[in-house]
Amino acid sequence: MKRIMVTGALGQIGSELVVRLRDIYGEDSVLATDIREGQSEAALSGPFRILDVCNGPLILEAAREHHADTIIHLAALLSATAEINPVYAWNLNMGGLVNALEAARQLGCQFFTPSSIGAFGAGAPKKGTPQDTVQRPLTMYGVNKVSGELLCDYYFHKFGVDTRGLRFPGLISHCTPPGGGTTDYAVDMYVDAVRTGSYTSYLKQGTFLDMMYMPDAIDAVIQLMESDASRLKHRNAFNVTAMSVDPERIAASIRRHLPQFELKYSIDPVRQAIAEGWPDSIDPTAAREEWGFRPQYDLERMTDDMMIKLAAKLNCSKMIS
Repeated sequence: MKRIMVTGALGQIGSELVVRLRDIYGEDSVLATDIREGQSEAALSGPFRILDVCNGPLILEAAREHHADTIIHLAALLSATAEINPVYAWNLNMGGLVNALEAARQLGCQFFTPSSIGAFGAGAPKKGTPQDTVQRPLTMYGVNKVSGELLCDYYFHKFGVDTRGLRFPGLISHCTPPGGGTTDYAVDMYVDAVRTGSYTSYLKQGTFLDMMYMPDAIDAVIQLMESDASRLKHRNAFNVTAMSVDPERIAASIRRHLPQFELKYSIDPVRQAIAEGWPDSIDPTAAREEWGFRPQYDLERMTDDMMIKLAAKLNCSKMIS
């Protein structure tokens, strides 16, 4: 990667990925784009452009003017939000993806877009979900992700576009608020723990889902995109994960710093149903073997860093032991 364009650059992943890419490849080499303006470092530390991914000619124009050799397509509506407006989710998630792929095809760009554990459904094994298994999701977000994986495979086999992707679990970050995903409770729990000392979870105790700390997710994107293409048997997309946790396990980790932290429950039936259709844990063996995936953060190390960073950010350092 030398000249990179990122869509959805002000979202949870993009906000941190753009900054890291600019550190590695140079500020002017990474064009951040989003449908809205923002004051984050991703928008202010280098080139930024307002861009609606549903407008195919504008994506092509932006990538061409930036002389992009790589397109990282992150713009999407997430799982819980997509269930509220499924038709809009389809139009944005799939329309934006095909527009970005067309730009990559016409300009000969390398291409990345994330998939999700939401691409699996109730028919997949719940524990140790393998790289290759049945994918029959019952949410619009999951349908979008399976369709996206297949569409990226199509563009690779039909047009030779160097497409790559990761099936992300829930991503936890102290930098940017989550954007409507089912696993967002984990981020909210850390924030509320530091801010108020309690949290009310919308998922039940014992609802296990895969998670990953954002620094590991950012490293995984860059490592995959810089990997030797000849080693990649899978492309769209690799299972990646760092831990499988439920609300109680996160709460127990937080109590190492805040012993009085209180976890309560008020179940959201929509998000609970989504979570129950996803794996308890996935198998990242293919990512390890084909390009050396190795996360650095387990639950305890992630919690330690989250609590320190959030305490400083929220001016609550005296609360954290």
